[in-house]
Formats: sequence, C-alpha cells, structure tokens
Amino acid sequence: MKKINIAIDGPAGAGKSTISKLLASQLGYIHIDTGAMYRAVGLKVLKNNISPHDRKKIVEILNSTDIQIKLVDGRQLVFLDGEDVTEKIRQPEVSMYASDVSKIREVRERLVKMQQELARQKGVIMDGRDIGTHVLPNAELKIFLTATAEERAKRRFLELKQKGYDVDYYQLLDEIKKRDQNDMTREFAPLRVAEDAIVIDSTSLSIEEVLQKVLELFYKVVKNEV
Repeated sequence: MKKINIAIDGPAGAGKSTISKLLASQLGYIHIDTGAMYRAVGLKVLKNNISPHDRKKIVEILNSTDIQIKLVDGRQLVFLDGEDVTEKIRQPEVSMYASDVSKIREVRERLVKMQQELARQKGVIMDGRDIGTHVLPNAELKIFLTATAEERAKRRFLELKQKGYDVDYYQLLDEIKKRDQNDMTREFAPLRVAEDAIVIDSTSLSIEEVLQKVLELFYKVVKNEV
C-alpha cells in the first residue's frame, strides 16, 4: 500500500494529537506534533523571562535555540537545547506563550522548514494549525478536526487533572477562546480550513468514532476513491 502524508488541523483541544497518535500506531506511520515545537519555543521564552510579545528578543534567542524531535519506541520526544522537555511543554502556562510566539513570522518560518523536511519521505501524520494550508499543502489527505470551545475546555481540564495539575475549568475555557482568536487572526499562516480538507466535528463523538471516520477516509484516498 502506498504511503501518503496526512495533515490534521484544528483549534486547541480538538483532539488532533490523540487521533494522530492512534492513527500512526494503526498505520505504522510517523506522527509529528508541530504544536510541540511552538511550545518548546514558548517554554524557552518563559524560562528566560522574555515577554511573549517582544518580537526582537524572541527572534534573537531563536538563533541560539536547538529544537529536536526524536522518535523513541513510536513516541515523539521533544528536546530543547539538549533537554527532554516533552512533559514540561504541556504545562498550562506554556500554552499561551506558544500561541503568542507562533504569531511571529520568523519563528513559523524556521519551524515550518523543519516540519517539511520531516515529511519529505511520506508516511507522516502531522497535526497543527496550518499543516494543510501552509506546511504540507500537497498532503494527500487533509482533516480539519474541531469541537465546541466548551467541549475542548472540558477535555483539557480532565487531562490536566489526571496529570495532577490544579486547574480551573473556566480559566481554561477563557484561554482556549483567546488561543482561537490568536490562531485565527495572526498575520502569517492563520488557522483556517483548507479548501480540500474534510471537516470532522468531534463534539459529540468518541475517540473511537473519530478514529474510524479518519481511517475510512484514509483507505478511500489510498484506493484513489477520493
């Protein structure tokens, strides 16, 4: 069976990474979570006490920043300047920093080059905000996964609670709405549905139901039925 590239876009908390990981496991593909790269930059900005709106300083620090994606036993690990930050970048305070730094053109240009290189050999499932529209515009299958802000905040709340974080649902809801606004209105490569993307609203669907829908679309594409 021929290998293709799959782009999965959508707003924060829509389940992109969860579905991408499951899909990659079933298909034997490589999953690349591009949001993790922006979170790594956001973490470095946060650790260096730089304002997420200070474009000049962020671009300067980017030049001395080493971000690497390593696949270990099928799991994506993110390294920032040699340190494994896979778990650290999931901290709630890093999320808004990631959203802010992702609006900076120089940051996106550098990370997009990395992402495109990773997908060169095909057999990649890449999730993010601008994969189908900007990073992999020629991906054979494009999915736009969405859900209501309330449902996405609920999922994020349960995920963080399970990890031991003390979080407030309404604060998370507010942050998700702000991230949506940031992502959709940024000047360079904003969040939007690609013209040839298939939209899946997961608000009332289980993970298994979403996965089944994506798998059906995948097999149609590889059989040239779409």
